Amino acid sequence: QLLLVESGGGLVEPGGSLRLSCTGSGSTLDEYAMGWFRQSPGKQREGVACISKTGSSTFGITKYGDSVRGRFAISRDSSKNMVFLQMTDLKPDDTGVYYCAADIGYCGALSYTAGWGTYWGQGTQVTVSS
Repeated sequence: QLLLVESGGGLVEPGGSLRLSCTGSGSTLDEYAMGWFRQSPGKQREGVACISKTGSSTFGITKYGDSVRGRFAISRDSSKNMVFLQMTDLKPDDTGVYYCAADIGYCGALSYTAGWGTYWGQGTQVTVSS
């Protein structure tokens, strides 16, 4: 059983930066494609970023949602069993609860409604406001 715990959320002004962390326990995150999702009130949970699992033919490949491409970056630290989401140039529309998720498959469409995500964290709140 893989347990995921997010941290690093908070309140930031527009144009600011935050780095979210996801710490895994119970299993190694290298065995999973790792994704970040977010959900705002009244909206569906959307995929933000994904990084492929280590050892796969797609190793190192990252995928981003259209609204965050060029501003967000996902990365792994295998030695710490962690995944990160570096967020820059934050906008009010980036506000929401951010979830870390692990999937035994691949990044693919990164769609929550299509069933992406074998394991999920509890989420961390990000608020972008002046």
